[in-house]
Amino acid sequence: MKIVIADDEPLARERLRMLLAEQPGVEVVAEAGDGHEALHACAAHDPDLVLLDIAMPGIDGLEVARHLQAFEPRPAVVFCTAYDAHALSAFDAEAVDYLVKPVRPERLASALQRARVLTAGRKSGDVDEGAEGGKRRTHLCARLRGSLRLIPIEDVHYLQAEEKYVVVHHARGEDLIEESLKSLEDEFGDRFVRIHRNCLVARHELVELKRGLDGHVHAILRHGDKPLEVSRRCVAQLRDTIRHL
Repeated sequence: MKIVIADDEPLARERLRMLLAEQPGVEVVAEAGDGHEALHACAAHDPDLVLLDIAMPGIDGLEVARHLQAFEPRPAVVFCTAYDAHALSAFDAEAVDYLVKPVRPERLASALQRARVLTAGRKSGDVDEGAEGGKRRTHLCARLRGSLRLIPIEDVHYLQAEEKYVVVHHARGEDLIEESLKSLEDEFGDRFVRIHRNCLVARHELVELKRGLDGHVHAILRHGDKPLEVSRRCVAQLRDTIRHL
C-alpha cells in the first residue's frame, strides 16, 4: 500500500512515519507540509492512502480530500488531527477513518485495514462512490501530465463543457478538468450563472447582453475575448441577473 503523509508539523509526520514502519505491506512514497504539496504528491505518486491533517496553511485537509474525490485512481483518506471537532465534516468528505493525535498504533492499524478494504473494493468495482459533501471548495484542480494546477475560484471567468471535459477559462489562461458542468453548478450556483446548456459564467464577469442581426443573444464579459452565445431559455433569467448586479 502506497501512502502519502500530509501534515504541516514535521514531528507529526515523523511519528506517523515511525508508526508506519512497524506495519507490514506499506510504503511511504511522499510527505507534504501543506495542502498544495499534498495534492501535487498525490498527482505524482498515485497513492492508495493519504494520511491527512486537517488544519494546514492554505488549502486545508478537508478541501484536499474533496479534490481527491476527482482523482483516478482515487486514494483512500484517513484524517489525523489534534481535534475531534471536525469528525462530521471529515466523513462528509468520505474519509475512511478519523484519528485523533497522538495517533495510537492500534488505531492506525485499524485505519490501514479499512483503507485496504476500500481500495480492494474500488479496484473490483464493488464500491458505490457517493457524491461530494462538505463545504464548498476554494479552488478547481486541473491535472496536467502527472502534475496539477490549482485554479482559485475567484479567478474563473467562465466554464464551458466540451465532450467529457469542462474548459476552465480563468485569469491565467485555460485548463481542462474532468468534472461535469452540472456538479459545478450545484456547488457554485451562487457564483456562476448558466447562459447555455454548455456554459456557466461568473456573475461578476457579466457586463451586458447584446442581440445580433441573426436574432441570437450574446453575453459580453468583462474579461472575455469574445461574446458567448446565450440560449433562448436563459435570456430572461440572465437579464434579471445583470439588472441586479
